[in-house]
Amino acid sequence: MIMKLVLLWVLGMWSVSGIDLSRSESFLSYLDEEVTVSPGSTTTLIVPLTLIQGAASKGAVCLDGTLPGYHLHRGFGSGANSWVIHLEGGGWCNTIRTCVFRKTTRRGSSKFMEKSIIFTGILSNKAEENPDFYNWNRVRVRYCDGASFAGEGQNEANKLYFRGQRIWLAAMEELMAKGMQNANQALLSGCSAGGLASILHCDEFKNLFPETTKVKCLSDAGLFLDATNVAGGHNLRDMYEGVVTLQGVQKNLPSTCTSQKDPTSCFFPQNLVSNVKTPMFLLNAAYDAWQVDQSLIPSLADPHGLWRACKTNRSHCNSLQIQFFQDFRNQMLNAVKIFSESNQNGLFINSCFAHCQSERQDTWYENDSPRIGNKGIAVSVGDWFFDRTAVKAIDCPYPCDKTCHDVILK
Repeated sequence: MIMKLVLLWVLGMWSVSGIDLSRSESFLSYLDEEVTVSPGSTTTLIVPLTLIQGAASKGAVCLDGTLPGYHLHRGFGSGANSWVIHLEGGGWCNTIRTCVFRKTTRRGSSKFMEKSIIFTGILSNKAEENPDFYNWNRVRVRYCDGASFAGEGQNEANKLYFRGQRIWLAAMEELMAKGMQNANQALLSGCSAGGLASILHCDEFKNLFPETTKVKCLSDAGLFLDATNVAGGHNLRDMYEGVVTLQGVQKNLPSTCTSQKDPTSCFFPQNLVSNVKTPMFLLNAAYDAWQVDQSLIPSLADPHGLWRACKTNRSHCNSLQIQFFQDFRNQMLNAVKIFSESNQNGLFINSCFAHCQSERQDTWYENDSPRIGNKGIAVSVGDWFFDRTAVKAIDCPYPCDKTCHDVILK
């Protein structure tokens, strides 16, 4: 059961234009070993899918026109009026062809979504796995639009509905009616494309609540950079341009950015984070495994395989190749420099080759979870949310960190 869910998650992450689905096997081999129920746990929390029944009348539908959905596990005790909303990730679609394919998967249609999923990491209901948020109301909003919950439009000829923004609004309206309007504290989180969505929607989320509600946002592995690949190209920018144009994202991008930059640039978090008014925490691997594999060293940019040995085993990298990775890390640190100067914001940028560290138990909160100094991810996020201490954790460069749970690419 667990491995089936993991397989579906991995395949979904690669349903992107230019992404080789066969390469998902490298992630899968890693996840097969690492995604397990925590030692000592006697039960696995499996949460059913709820479809938003009123969504169709608002035009808030998945790519194929089916109803969007979410998984909700109720809080209890001291967390009964606290909420974590976690936006699911899973790449983007930037052409008619890739969006037509996507609507035959769980990333574009609720017909293909799992009827139940496992809650781990930040969504776990066990104090020993999730010490600060275990008894909150925890929600995973399913991702079925392909534009980080930000599109608005449709393509009649191919029966494609680009309604990410409406899905976001319909989900929030439903959850508010189910008790979130009474929240005394709320955290909007998301992973990967959902991490980008948490940045895009952070201030909107804050505006749902009265001033007395403590509201913050967490973006996990959402800091996608407008970086140059090993062949000098910008394939992620090219993809984003397709997403923004095809799915009508421009009208939902922050005017603080679009008044100064082109719409594609305003889909890149590096041009957004410093203008987010709500307190935000950026959790990211300095050498994000997805970006390394699909943005920095995509197979099309390395036709002669000059990077293959280095990409699959960093001990085989030469000094120039290591410097290429360090340059990418430096670009990431420069991208968050202004953001990090705000006292309300938090950072945990570890020098790992990983991706999405909040929703997996082994990286979120275990005895051997990744650390910067002596503090792991879950404790760092909790310290920041509850204002226990400032968290601006930036790791030393590769290869100094021995606590990483790196993805081994193949």
